[in-house]
Amino acid sequence: MGMMMAVSFTRYGRLYYLDPGPHTPQVGDRVLVPTDAGPEVAECVWAPQWVSEDIGGLPVCAGLAGEEHLARDEANRRHRAEGRSTAKRLIRKHELPMKVIGIDYLDADNVYKVYFSAPHRVDFRALVRDLARAMKARVELRQVGPRDEARLQGGIGPCGRDLCCATFLKDFEPVSVRMAKEQDLPVNPLRIAGACGRLMCCLKYEHPLYQEFKERAPRLGSTVDTPEGQGVVVGYNVPGDQVNVKVAGRRCACPSASVCAPRRAHDETYGP
Repeated sequence: MGMMMAVSFTRYGRLYYLDPGPHTPQVGDRVLVPTDAGPEVAECVWAPQWVSEDIGGLPVCAGLAGEEHLARDEANRRHRAEGRSTAKRLIRKHELPMKVIGIDYLDADNVYKVYFSAPHRVDFRALVRDLARAMKARVELRQVGPRDEARLQGGIGPCGRDLCCATFLKDFEPVSVRMAKEQDLPVNPLRIAGACGRLMCCLKYEHPLYQEFKERAPRLGSTVDTPEGQGVVVGYNVPGDQVNVKVAGRRCACPSASVCAPRRAHDETYGP
């Protein structure tokens, strides 16, 4: 067991998990998070508590943020806002098909990192020169894909909750249309696509459950014995662990154990 806490750099943004160390911040406190560019200010959204999982290797909280850290964080926020405004203005001036997604400012090196999306590769060499001249700093432009765009911008998914990629999802795992078919979902891009326009990441979450269920459940169209009598399997209800069976012209939902041959054989031999 160990102690763990969660912080966020933006309101309702992605969560980052830390080892609180000797500190005991409360929800809403501003704390220091170690990063490659030095300690950054974040808000505690989950107070330290004991967890049973193995959490070795988490970064250690550097303590509560002081007045000088808060002042530095506010100054960096102003730099990022000014940088975004300047980048948008110069992109319009150069008439480039680019959309500013996010911007970072590293005050220690006086560097702006501008993240943008575009339908194709863009020649932005002239834009970089004008940005560096206007911002009086070194500027790096990085093009991101649709999934990273959704992660940086955030938003609400079809389920009505904040996007997984913008809150807790760290890595993008491969998602295929086959997963939607195996979960009996309509293969309609408007129904199974997320805010980024790609297949929803949550199709991966329950996919192993559907695979396991269909391996032990009777096949569609097979004849099975149920508490209601003999019938034909016409569908599945995987979340409810039930099999839909048509018995005497009507449909009924039976627990998968009651129509599973190995389970019935076990009960006949050893008792229910």
